Order: sequence, then structure tokens, then C-alpha cells
Amino acid sequence: MGGSNSTGRGKPLRAMPPVEEVDVSTVRYQSPTLQAPHLTGFSLKAFLWLMEAPLLGSLITSVLKSQNKMPQMLQQTLIPERPMYYPEFPPQEPEIGVVLVEEDRDPADRVQEALQCLPPYDPTVHWTTEEKPPFLYWKIRDFAHAYQSGITTPSAVAEHVIAGVEEWNNKKPPMPMLIYFDADDLRKQAEASTRRFEQGNPISILDGIFVAIKDDIDCFPYPTKGATKFFDQIHTVEEDAVCVARLRKCGVIFIGKANMHELGLGVTGNNPNYGTARNPHAVNRYTGGSSSGPAALVSSGLCPVAIGTDGGGSTVLCDCGTVEVASPLAASVEDAMLVYAAMAGSRLTEKLTLRPSPLCVPNLISPDSSNILGSVKIGKYTEWFHDVCDSEISTTCEDALNLLCSTYGCEVEEIILPELEEMRTAHVVSIGSESLCDLNPHYKAGRRTEFTLDTRTSLALFGSFTSADYVASQCIRRRIMYYHMEAFKKVDVIVTPTTGITAPKIPPSALKLGESNYVVSAYLMRFIVAGNLLGLPAITVPVGHDKQGLPIGLQLIGRPWGEASLLRVASAVEELCLKKRNRPAAFYDILKA
Repeated sequence: MGGSNSTGRGKPLRAMPPVEEVDVSTVRYQSPTLQAPHLTGFSLKAFLWLMEAPLLGSLITSVLKSQNKMPQMLQQTLIPERPMYYPEFPPQEPEIGVVLVEEDRDPADRVQEALQCLPPYDPTVHWTTEEKPPFLYWKIRDFAHAYQSGITTPSAVAEHVIAGVEEWNNKKPPMPMLIYFDADDLRKQAEASTRRFEQGNPISILDGIFVAIKDDIDCFPYPTKGATKFFDQIHTVEEDAVCVARLRKCGVIFIGKANMHELGLGVTGNNPNYGTARNPHAVNRYTGGSSSGPAALVSSGLCPVAIGTDGGGSTVLCDCGTVEVASPLAASVEDAMLVYAAMAGSRLTEKLTLRPSPLCVPNLISPDSSNILGSVKIGKYTEWFHDVCDSEISTTCEDALNLLCSTYGCEVEEIILPELEEMRTAHVVSIGSESLCDLNPHYKAGRRTEFTLDTRTSLALFGSFTSADYVASQCIRRRIMYYHMEAFKKVDVIVTPTTGITAPKIPPSALKLGESNYVVSAYLMRFIVAGNLLGLPAITVPVGHDKQGLPIGLQLIGRPWGEASLLRVASAVEELCLKKRNRPAAFYDILKA
């Protein structure tokens, strides 16, 4: 190309300057204007027919991509950076105020290390005699206290869980949180845990804790379907996934395989195959995220923790392809910390390529903990922060941020993160191309009609991405990584709202045939892409509700391998905002039921 910014004929090429030469102070934020039709029912079916037609499909995908400037960003732009096919991080300074948790130790021992970093347990917080105590979720330590003091047993709690799951499944229309559920197996696991407590020999603080596993993670002997109608026919589960095996060693009770958006290729949780999981705060709304079932189970109180996967923001903490992770969804930060200590860790290949920092957790009982919080510098890109559907979202998040700063003395510093629209495009092409690569053999082998309509619509779009698009996206990934690493030279944490909208309504016409709404998806994913594309740790903390009672979350994005620092800040935010949390409309008190 010789440095030329022209093709010689036609439109001149756009040339990006080398990322090191970009003056971020001159960057002006541009709100994304994604254009795509909203389709449900027959209109989705008709649109898919056109998308899959050999000639019309190519024309439609070409128009859609042009409307959203994808060719301009990926094919008509000279990007000087070389590709980054997997996140690459510069060496990181050790975190302060942390306790190292050796990866090679038994998971139960690691959980015990994390437990010693929590403030002393006070049973009166939950086990109060007040007639109307403030609403709080039961935590892992509450279950352990109830078991050890004889208040209840894992077997008794299991019966409450079974009753709750069956009640939810029998609603009209059905609203299943679980795709696979075996009440007899659940009872057997609970009986074994109950015996351990009767003998005074629980394995760990996680013994007897009920945990759901998203349906794209192997949990032997349950089938893994990925919320499809067929995947269990071609995939035999022979052993636990690594994260599941580590939790099992701690005595966890697995309640089944949780519902999800089919194959994780959507961020609402819509699933015509098994029924759509509903939001416990408003059952006419989506949970959001492809990890819809895990989120609904935890939010409704049926289990304190679930394990999901996150390719575009459905779990947000802590390997599939280059943009997805498995991580915990928990009702409290301390529970997320305990489960994280049990399941976290890197494979040997990742230790060689990613050079992770030693695994650690924050020491929340250290005398210096408050001072460490006070020294935290928080980065905020104000224009991006306030680019939400309703200002109530950003205002609620800003109130939580101001409360954190006034309480602990944290400093907020303005930052600028350029090329956010390019980041979103690079993420879509990356996850779309990698998903298509995995699914294409089944798609071509005649399984196409067994996918849901919105999955087929997404795959038709993904099939239009070229190898050049994928490589260009990885070049953009390197640029976006540079901008974030520059920001982290000034700040310790980047803060945003978790989503650009609160939970969207479920159109009745979407229940039977599904829904395609990329505009809503873009709002849901507005702030979370960096965690997936760049491999940065992130966590979301509930900080309030909108006027309709729907939850609003604050997202914290950390430095590479900075999970411990994030957990410290998240714990502080959670504590400050506890009184702003409301009981979901659909809630099961499985300890006092």
C-alpha cells in the first residue's frame, strides 16, 4: 500500500494514524446510531427467509453492514497496527492489600484463604427478630451458619429449591429457569452434604451451597445442550468442566443446567426452545444477558450463586474463543469472592502466553483497607457514562460513585477512550466469526433448521464477515488495548453504568418464534465490550432501581489481573448501596421458607 491513502480510483481510503500519535484530548464522543430492524413472529420468519436466500441474503447483509459503517471501518480503512489475536498485556504492578491464593492448592483450601479475608460473620444481621427487617439476600455464610447451628439442613433446603423450581416451571406461559433438572439427583447431593454436617466434617464453607450451571458448561452427568434442541445428541458429557470440578471438590450442590439464550448468541435470554427465563423483578421483562437462567435463579433467591459464561456482558467478572469467559453470578460481592477463589486459575498455555499475575483476593479486614480504598483513582469518560436511554440510569450510577468518593476519599479523573464504535464492531466480528467457525459444521450438516430463528439470523450475518474483516478487527483490538492501557496509567478503575437501558419488555409475539432486536442489544452491551474484547476483569454491582422498580447496575473495569482490587471497590459500593436494593417481585426464601 506504500502509505497511500487512495485506491487510485473510487473513494479515497481512510487512514488511521498510528495509535501512539493519536491526541486523545481532541477526540469527540459520538453516540452510536445502530440501524437494524426489530423483528418478531412472522416478520422474523420472513426476514430470515430473505437472509438465507443466496442472492437476496448477500444484498441484505451488505446493506445492513453499510448502514452501520462496517465496511468503512474494516475494509476501507488503513490500520497501521498489527493484529492482536488474543489479549496481550504489559507486566502489571502487584496489587496492594491482598492475600495470595496459590493456584496449585486444593480449591477448598483456597476458599478457606479467601474466607479469612472477610469481616467476622455476624448472624444477627440476617437472623434478626425484627418483624420487618430490611431486604437482604442470604449469603453463603448464612447457609453455613444455618447448617452448623442446626437451624436447617441441606436436605431441607433442597426441598424448598425443588418446590420453587417446579412452581416457576408450571407458570402459564412456562418460565423455566432450568433446562435440565433432576430432583432425585439434587436430593442425593443434599443428603451427602447433610451427612457431612451431622458428622461435623463439612468440606468447606461452600459445602451445601446450591449452585446452578449455565447450559453451555459441562456438569457431569447432566447433558449440555447450549439451550438448543440437538446439541446433547452430538456432544457427550464425560466429565465436569474445570470450573465445575473445582466447585464440586468444595462440596457444592448443583441444582441443574440453567436456561440461556440459544448458544449464547443473544443478550436478552429469549429462548423459544424451552421457554424464556423471566426477570424476577418484573416477569414481563427479560433478564438480559445470554446467562438469563443463572441470573434469574440468583435474583429470585433460589440459589446464592450460579456459573455463567460471558461473551458480551452477561456475567462480567474474571475459554472459549478469544472473547468469552466462565464466571460467577452471585447475590453478594463476598459470595462472588469465595466462588472466584475456588474456580479461578489459568492453564499452562495461558501462563506462558498471557503471563497472569499471581491469583489473589483482597484482605478486607486489613487495617489499611480503608486507606487503600481512599487511594483508588477512578476513571470516568463522562460523555460515554451519560449516553444511556434514560438519564435515571446514569444519575443513579453517579450518585453511587459520589457516595463512594465522599465516604472513602476516592478521586474521580476524567478519561477519554477513543474509537468506541470501532471497538463494538471489532467485538461483533470477533465473536461472530469464532461462533460461526464452531457451529458451521453442524449448520452445513443439515442442522440449520434446528436452530432458532434469531440464531439463524445472526449466523447469516456472521457468515458475511470475511477473513479480512476478522484480521482488521484484531488490528482494532490492539488499538483499543493501547487506549485502555494508557488510561490505566492514570487511574486504577474505570467506571460506567452496566447497561444503557434497564430490562427490556418481552414482546408476546417473541415467545413462540423469537426476536431479533440489535438496537436493544446494542444498548444492553454499550459499556461491557472492553471486558470481553480486551480480557479485562469487570464486575457489576446493583446500586438502585428506576421508577419502574427495575435494577440499575454500576460496572467497574479493572487493570489486567486486577480482580482483587475490583472486589475491594465493589464490596464498598455494595455496602453503601444496600438500602437502595428492593426485594424482587418473585422471590423465594429458601432458608426460612
